[in-house]
Amino acid sequence: MSGNTTPAGQDDAWKVTFLAPRDVIHAALLAHEDAYDWDHEIVLAGSEIAEDRPDDWQLEAWLSRKPGRHDLAAMRALFAGNAPRAVVEHLPQTDWVTLSQAGVEPIREGPFHVHTPDHAPLATPGTRNFLIPASLAFGTGQHATTAGCLAMLSAMKTRGTVVRNVADIGTGTGLLTFAALHLWPHARAVASDIDPVCGPVVAGNADANGVAMGDGPGRMAMVIAAGMDHPLLSAAAPYDLLIANILAGPLVELAPAFAAAVVPGGNILLSGLLTTQEPAVRAAYTRAGLRLAARMTRGDWSILWLRRRRFGGVRTSRVGALPEWSKRWGS
Repeated sequence: MSGNTTPAGQDDAWKVTFLAPRDVIHAALLAHEDAYDWDHEIVLAGSEIAEDRPDDWQLEAWLSRKPGRHDLAAMRALFAGNAPRAVVEHLPQTDWVTLSQAGVEPIREGPFHVHTPDHAPLATPGTRNFLIPASLAFGTGQHATTAGCLAMLSAMKTRGTVVRNVADIGTGTGLLTFAALHLWPHARAVASDIDPVCGPVVAGNADANGVAMGDGPGRMAMVIAAGMDHPLLSAAAPYDLLIANILAGPLVELAPAFAAAVVPGGNILLSGLLTTQEPAVRAAYTRAGLRLAARMTRGDWSILWLRRRRFGGVRTSRVGALPEWSKRWGS
């Protein structure tokens, strides 16, 4: 999931931390999704404090400026009038985005080993190593949702899914496109993200991992776009596989467009949604003419494999219009 928009390498950085029970932090993250006027220069992440304390969580906010009264008020408002004490820290001379991803352990799923430069690649036969530095293209929930998507892609391949044409919406680092091209090496791929910073990030990661950019079998193109709103995404459709590891709100809003972009019998892989948000997301895709093929959970996150029905048109009925925030994503 992506969505961070502040340039990397800031000379000055600040972090605000709130400690609270897991349910309270989850509620705050959900309130953040509904905050249509949220300042996207403020990056949020929720996480456990320690493995042996699964119910004790923290909400951390990173800024490239000293948090002002308005910033702190917006953060406290996420807690519906019962905000924990805010701990404000000054972190000088720090790349604040990389700091927010510090300590990210490698992901090992199926044939994939995803690691930062702090960790060595694996020499295990049959392992595909991907070097993905912590960067602006990471976002809240990245580790769990990315791991789940890699596991689900591996399951699709094992179950005989054939992919000739793939789209990765909200690509962030480009990793899930890289993984799809490893599993289906003759496929064509288009990756997109709403955040312009992801263009050079994806290009750099592709070069570092030996993934060819451009058009053609085994290659990926990269575009900056919201949803399916780009001529190349339209021209390359329909897809055998569409991946979207973004947020629940945009997933619901984009259900009709995603359904229309895949072939009958085609596959959609969704993540970036909490398990509590899964019923609403699944309902939207059922209305759009898809059925559930498989699901898995990673912590509090759901990963869904959906397939478009082979017969019958795509139903385009929708719930009421979603707010403006849904045009900004956060893989």
